[in-house]
Amino acid sequence: MLDDSTAAATAWPPAYPQGYAVVDVETTGLARDDRIISAAVYRLDAFGDVEDHWYTLVNPERDPGPVWIHGLTSDVLDGAPLFGEIAEEFSERLADRVLVAHNAVFDWSMIAREYARAQRAAPTRQRLCTIALSKELALPLPNHKLESLAAHFGVVQQRAHHALDDARVLAEAFRPSLHTAARDGVRLPLLECRPLTEWSDSPATPRVGYQPSGPHSSAGRYGPGSWRPSRKRPACPYPNPGRYEAGKSLKQGMRVAISGDTSIDRELLEDRAIEAGLHIATSVSRLTSLLVTNDPGAVTSKTVKAKSYGTPVMDEAAFTQLLRDVTPSDGPGTPG
Repeated sequence: MLDDSTAAATAWPPAYPQGYAVVDVETTGLARDDRIISAAVYRLDAFGDVEDHWYTLVNPERDPGPVWIHGLTSDVLDGAPLFGEIAEEFSERLADRVLVAHNAVFDWSMIAREYARAQRAAPTRQRLCTIALSKELALPLPNHKLESLAAHFGVVQQRAHHALDDARVLAEAFRPSLHTAARDGVRLPLLECRPLTEWSDSPATPRVGYQPSGPHSSAGRYGPGSWRPSRKRPACPYPNPGRYEAGKSLKQGMRVAISGDTSIDRELLEDRAIEAGLHIATSVSRLTSLLVTNDPGAVTSKTVKAKSYGTPVMDEAAFTQLLRDVTPSDGPGTPG
């Protein structure tokens, strides 16, 4: 690990970002109709040194959810600004920086949804998940909780589930992680941040094991590698016709996996695919017909497996176009 005296002497990878915004948000829950109730940002320079920090409460215009966890009651939030009123300042904190968060897909998803509601676009174009980075560095952690990452680097938590303190803890743990990555020549696991252009606040369909009031950091409520709780869906009634062939139509029963951000809310896109008779797969296997991703160069488990299996890859725009006219299955059969 590099300390302050040796950082300047290190050959810093030129491909590394020039600045970071370490973010934490507390929310009313996990669902797509849940809201942000507080947000914190620590701005760091290219070497991970703190430049400044910022914190705000946000009025969610609904009940605050698990008060016993985040401690923010309706009375406290009643006089807080709406997200639209803090969006500009939030944007200034994020602009031209890589968003860093612990389980970053959750924080970014909530932020992107709030910006969509406010009819604004977040300036963030890339994010870095410290869980993914700890895996790249092979850190000997007992689990992927923030408290475990903090303990590994000797960072003391003072107020868990308080956005400002969680962001501080993460910023202090991210700096040595960044220096270790630079020293060892590790490629940072950067992913694209894609703003939402189509979304819904209506309650989602029932989920397996979902507890609406749970915080994003609670264990046992997510699918593998995702903040999204598992959703109960009927089995696809059509047999798998095999892989997608370029230039042809999609066919009912095809197994489709989706990776990374989508402009259409992920759940809406999945629901439309299922309604068209496709099978939405949670992972990529040799049986996968197609991988849909807007970031094919990202080093994720799905993109890596798709490349190794030779699975066809398509972006979201092409996929949504093909969804308009899916070829019927040859006939009913056992679920694919």
